[in-house]
Order: sequence, then C-alpha cells, then structure tokens
Amino acid sequence: MQLISHRFIVTTLAALAFTILSSTLQAKTILVFGDSLSAGYKLVQGEGWVELLDIELNKKSKTFKVINASISGETSGGGLSRLPDTLRRARPDIVIVELGANDGLRGYPIKTFKQNLSAIIHLSQQENAQVLLLGMHIPPNYGQRYTQMFYQTYQSLAEEYKIPMVPFFLEGVAANDKLMQEDGLHPNAKGQPFILENVLPHLNPLLED
Repeated sequence: MQLISHRFIVTTLAALAFTILSSTLQAKTILVFGDSLSAGYKLVQGEGWVELLDIELNKKSKTFKVINASISGETSGGGLSRLPDTLRRARPDIVIVELGANDGLRGYPIKTFKQNLSAIIHLSQQENAQVLLLGMHIPPNYGQRYTQMFYQTYQSLAEEYKIPMVPFFLEGVAANDKLMQEDGLHPNAKGQPFILENVLPHLNPLLED
C-alpha cells in the first residue's frame, strides 16, 4: 500500500512538473520597443500602459512575459542601433514597435525615418518575431506635407511587411487635456488605460497565433 502511494505521489509530481515545463515553453515573450510614450515618462511604477498590459495578459494565466525595452528620447536610429542586442537577449515572439515620435518632432528626414523603421521590422522578423506597429501623428505646425508623409510612413511599412498596425497609438488621448501631462506631449496616468485599449484589439490576434 505504501509502495502504491509512493508511486502515485511520484507520478503526480512528474505530471505537475511536465505541466509547468510545458506552460513555460509555450509562454510568449512580448517586447515593447519604444520611446518615452512607452517608458512611463513621469509616471509612478505600475501606471504605464506597458505595465498595465502585463497585468491584463496575466490575469488568467502566466503564459505571457512582457519586456519593456523603451527609452525616453529614443529615435528610430537609436532604436535600430540597440535592437540586435535586445533581440538576442529577449528572444521575443512578438515585437511592438513604438518609435518615430521623436524623429517627427525633430524634423528628421522622412526617408531616414522610414529606412530605420523598415530595418527594425526586418530584423525582428528575421528572428521569427511577429511585429505590431504603432502609428503616430505629429502636430500640424510641422507643415501639412511633412505630417502627412510622416504618418503615411507607418501605413506604407505595415502594407509592405504585411504586419498589423494601430492606426493612431494615442487616439482619444492626445486631444484630451485631462489625459495629458502639462507638456502636452505625454499622456498622464489617467490616459494609460485608454492607450492600452487602442493596442489590445490589434495585439490579441497575434497572441492567439
């Protein structure tokens, strides 16, 4: 009787270990690669949309690992230079690319901005990661031609690489003073859940693949 009990315990523990191992192996790593809009600029820890994403995805299970590799002030060129090492370390299944706002605000050439984003997407796909591109608008005072070309860059790349795109990352937030910080550029804590709502519908299909 003791032998049977011992075997039962061993078998149960082995099955549990296998379940845990399988769950770990199947867990998806999501890399958020952006600038201050994703880095939680002037927010308390736990308030940023990336941290809210981590909480949301793991409410029911621990099958997702969210890595935030966003840096305040980052440009597409800076992101491209650090991406290879980041990909090597994170080994992501999904890369959420949130870059370009600083390029636009500094008036960088659209051609260079597009080349950088294109390379970021290409490198991510080479590592077998799915890519979600977050579209951005810049203020109209940069001129109609430049602002249109800037936004169309995201659309063009999404079509070229056949990847999903969030049309406007800050939809419903950027124009609402109650959801923005005093600088008028960064969403406050109240705006973060709305950003997450913009992202999730486009991210969910990738999570289910």
